[in-house]
Amino acid sequence: MKPYFPAGAMCLLLVDLCSAAPATRVVIAANTVLDGKGGALHKTRIVVEGSKIVAIDPKAGPADYDLRGLTVLPGWIDAHVHIASNFGENGANYEDAFRHASHAWMTLMAGFTTVQSMGSEAALRDAIAAGSLPGPRILTAVAALSGRGEKTGTPEEIRAFVRERKQEGADLIKIYASGGFRAGGMTLSPEQLQAACDEAKKLGLRTVVHAFREAVRAATLAGCSQIEHGVGASDEDLKLMAEKGTYLDPQAGLLWENYLLNASKFAGTPFFPKTVEEFAPMKDLVPVSQEFLRRAAKIPGLKIVFGTDALSGMHGRNAEEFLHHVRDCGVDPMRAMISANSLAAEALGMAGRIGSIAPGLEADIIALDGDPRKDITAVRRVAFVMKGGVVYKNRAKAPWSRRP
Repeated sequence: MKPYFPAGAMCLLLVDLCSAAPATRVVIAANTVLDGKGGALHKTRIVVEGSKIVAIDPKAGPADYDLRGLTVLPGWIDAHVHIASNFGENGANYEDAFRHASHAWMTLMAGFTTVQSMGSEAALRDAIAAGSLPGPRILTAVAALSGRGEKTGTPEEIRAFVRERKQEGADLIKIYASGGFRAGGMTLSPEQLQAACDEAKKLGLRTVVHAFREAVRAATLAGCSQIEHGVGASDEDLKLMAEKGTYLDPQAGLLWENYLLNASKFAGTPFFPKTVEEFAPMKDLVPVSQEFLRRAAKIPGLKIVFGTDALSGMHGRNAEEFLHHVRDCGVDPMRAMISANSLAAEALGMAGRIGSIAPGLEADIIALDGDPRKDITAVRRVAFVMKGGVVYKNRAKAPWSRRP
């Protein structure tokens, strides 16, 4: 079914999408395919039927899309965004539905076909899933458990909070176990963390925990699924995470750069400094974050996934974080791609559905003008985006011609 748009004016803005009608069977010709798991295929064709990849067959034809001059790979997954965050007067950063739809569109056009959002985006999630709006597949927390020591509640009250989020349709449980990097003391006790993560596990939900310093170890011991940020954790903490299979989602520069670039827009809004001048020390957090990622990347078996913490000013620029990982932190380019493909899908509990190019998985396929293994800036040049078998962007040559 062709995606529905409420007004013709939107189609003028979304030319690629409005001209794209999903076909029953589509064949994509490619010379270079990164499969999302660390492998590379050459001179092959991807066969899509409906929303799924059904075959990888070099002899399939005729080709509907010729991507032979591009690098093809699975749509990226951003494990940490705030897709409803936008600049607004008096800190009204979560009140503009039109901007939320725009953020979703920009994120999809940047090659991200799935995101894990930490706010209350259930309506946007459902509209995209229903085909009413274009955007990435969204998993949302609905509401976060904010730690404030004993005031947060007893373990049983915390368990009730988790059950309520489940009833409201949450895909995950977001937990604040500490303050920010500069004031990163624990805001939940080990017992409270244990209650939250245990109850979520019983309900089949994952737990994503904002944690710095000692909160990293506490969340890991509590059996939580994924640690966000993690700066201040020791090598022993990181080794414990590897042993327990806990995922780590660090950020390496884009977030802090965005705060500095948009300081005048953030200043005075809730949770941020009141003046532009107070943002200046954030530049010192870039090398700290990068040193942490370099250290974490050396821990054997530690599962590091790709997440940006994308908020106002970052939507559609998510891929810039790849440059920080590879260029500034020395992460191997293929490892960086895997962190946003199969490993991220595994962390989201969706490895059997997305994150790889293989028969039976969703046809989430993107193509870059360049090879990120040789030139990481290729992530900026997304020329083709397909999500669930629907082509939303196509800048390849002669996409309309069927080739033998």
